Amino acid sequence: MVTHTLEAEPAVAADLFGGQIEGARAFVASLAAQGEELGLIGPVEVPRLWSRHILNCAIVAPLLRPGLVGDVGSGAGLPGLVLAIARPDVTFVLIEPMERRVAWLTGQVAALGLTNATVLRARAEDVRLPGRLDQVTARAVSAFRTLIPLTAPLLNPGGELVLMKGTGAAAEVEAAAKAIRKFRLSNVEVITLGEGVLQDVTRVIRATVD
Repeated sequence: MVTHTLEAEPAVAADLFGGQIEGARAFVASLAAQGEELGLIGPVEVPRLWSRHILNCAIVAPLLRPGLVGDVGSGAGLPGLVLAIARPDVTFVLIEPMERRVAWLTGQVAALGLTNATVLRARAEDVRLPGRLDQVTARAVSAFRTLIPLTAPLLNPGGELVLMKGTGAAAEVEAAAKAIRKFRLSNVEVITLGEGVLQDVTRVIRATVD
């Protein structure tokens, strides 16, 4: 079996996580050690775990506001666990349907001592919460037009979608015109984060549910 070496921690990591950097380091160490074996990340991801995944998520943290944030399709904890580490002032519900991923997320919440995150085993369309969410995040889950009907109903009026996307983000917004109207989204925009700071920029589709 080929062993892939974890990349050195980029200098910018300490800037992005501030006082929470030790939690980030602990999470990265666990994901590097167990992620491939558990099917959470591919074998080539460990050598770029910080730059491609962790920092890519952490740069989104300033877009969140104190309140209740749902992370749909949390998987390995990207972005949900990363954001929960970076923003202890925000409460997170990590929503994930697969049992082994739920077990991983639950174990990490306990190991990292995160008091601001809980894990819910459910598909987005089956989520039942006592109240609605203030924001919803997701990373590499599905196309924007597919995500809108799954996520918009989970939000309070005035709540926000903060969805991490690839280079086709603008095209996804165009393709979602019908769903944007149907679910009364406004202020739909593509935000590019990390230019001049990260190796790869992060693109986010942000929208408000009226």
